[in-house]
Formats: sequence, C-alpha cells, structure tokens
Amino acid sequence: MADRLYLRHSTDKQTDARQRHALAALLASGAPAYEDPATSSRVLSLYRDGFKHLLDEAAVGDTIRIADAARLFRSVADIIALRPVLIRRGLHLRVESGLLSGIDLASDDPGTKMMVSVLAAVLEFQRDMISENTREGVAAAEAGGKTLGRPAALDEGEVVELVEAYREGAAVKALARQYDIAPKTVRRVLDSAGARDVPDDLGLLLDGDAMTSRGHDVTDEDQAADADPVVVVDVPGLVAENLVDVADIAVRQALDAGQTIRRGQGYSVRVTAPVSVHAAMVEHSATALMQSPAGRKAHRVHSNRVAVVNPANPASQSPF
Repeated sequence: MADRLYLRHSTDKQTDARQRHALAALLASGAPAYEDPATSSRVLSLYRDGFKHLLDEAAVGDTIRIADAARLFRSVADIIALRPVLIRRGLHLRVESGLLSGIDLASDDPGTKMMVSVLAAVLEFQRDMISENTREGVAAAEAGGKTLGRPAALDEGEVVELVEAYREGAAVKALARQYDIAPKTVRRVLDSAGARDVPDDLGLLLDGDAMTSRGHDVTDEDQAADADPVVVVDVPGLVAENLVDVADIAVRQALDAGQTIRRGQGYSVRVTAPVSVHAAMVEHSATALMQSPAGRKAHRVHSNRVAVVNPANPASQSPF
C-alpha cells in the first residue's frame, strides 16, 4: 500500500507551491506525485491526464493524498463520478489539511457519502461565485475602455499573409517557424479564416484539374488515376468505430485492412485506400459524429486529413 500525491492548478500563471508545502513530508519520503498543471476544475477529474495516469499506476489499498479537496473535485457531478471508481478499485482518498484531514473521502459508508456531497456542493458554489465575479470584473473593465486578454500573436497584415501562404501550399510547421509562433496558433488563425474548412459537398474532394503534372491533356485513364489516387490517412478511432457496420463494402474492407496505431489513451487506424473511399468514410460517419463534442472534433480532424491528401487541394502538396 502506497501514498500517491495529486496536484493541480487552474492556469499557467498559478503554481502548486502551496500544495507542495502541505504535502512536503510525503514528497520528502519519495511518494510519487501526479500533476495536472493549467487544468480547469471544470474538467472532471477522471478526464485529466495526470489523474488518469495516477489511476493507471495505483494498486488496491493505495491512498491518494491531496492538499485540499478543491484540487481534485469542485462539483457534485465530479465527486458522484469519482467516488464509485475509487471504491471499486479499493483506493483511499485523504485531504492533508483542514477539517477534512484524517477522513477517507472514498469510504463507502452513508455518513461520508453525505458529507462529501455537501462539501462538493459548497465547492461548486464557490467556483460559480468566482466565475461570476470574474465576468463582472471583465464587463467593468471593458466599459472603462480597457483592452483585455493577451496581445495578438500576429497583426492583421500578417494574418492575411499567413492564410494566403497556407492556401498556396505552405505547411503549418513551416509557417510556425516563419512567424515564430506555435503550430497550434497557426491552426487557430487558419480555422478563424476558414482556410482549413472541408467543402460542404464532399464530392469536391474528388475533383481534379484538366491537366496532369506532366503538362499535357489528360486521357480518360490519366484523369481516373489522378482524380482518385491511393493515399494513406490515419482515421481517428472514434470515426472507425462509427463505420464498423456501414453498408459501404469498400469502406469496411479498407478499415479491416488498416493498421491500428495507439496514441496515448486513444488510437487511430492507418488506412491505405483511394481518395474516394476516404471521402466516403467522412460522409458516412458525419451524422453520427455530430451528436457529441468528441465526435465533432474527430470528424473535423478526419475531414482535414482527407482534404490534405486530396490532389485537388493545394495544401496537399506540402506536409500538414
């Protein structure tokens, strides 16, 4: 039975110094620490990378120790989802400071269950009050003419240049180096400008030019080969799961022949198939995936990947 320490702070401007002070003796003894830096308390604990890592390594009888309850949960929904997981795994949860110190918050007795529910409700109220005060402060500052938020990474002219360069085939990473910004900032700028949007008519993914790269008029055979080349696309796992029972035989065969690639907690399927088959996957899975935030994200990622490898898309001439 081992102690496992959990630390979290909400923004990149905060630190975990106070938490480390409360857990100093345990840290000095060599107890492993798991962290979720710059992670909002609105993200349920079971969805945080650091806490998931802790659960993966914890054994029956281990004790999770936190400096204060708000580091792990701050809503009734969170503790309702968390406690059954801890109880099933035989784990204990203890707060190192304050009135709750010495109490196992993962205990399954009715008294502890009631106390933890009340505590979660108080913490949730506190979080909501902080949010309300923040909104009021922002509104007051804006009314006073103050400009809020971080300075823009690019000015208006640079944004126009970046988008035009991307549409002419520049790669995201190359643009990030050119403008000395992070690739995710480049993608955010491109998404704001709609530069990475997939056409509503997925048939456009298959449209090719009337000339080949060799410079002569294409024959029917050339046009067929150029319009529907065989390409490799990593299909997100959530997309693949929604295509298991699809009626399109070509799609099912392509997925069955694909290679599963593990990516942390998730996975993707590396599929080698004609562009038309990849476009069909996007079309067949779109409706089901639009029902959830995770599904919409998977659909967007998959659509972008298909658009990038399509020869009719200028961006496909450079690595994404």
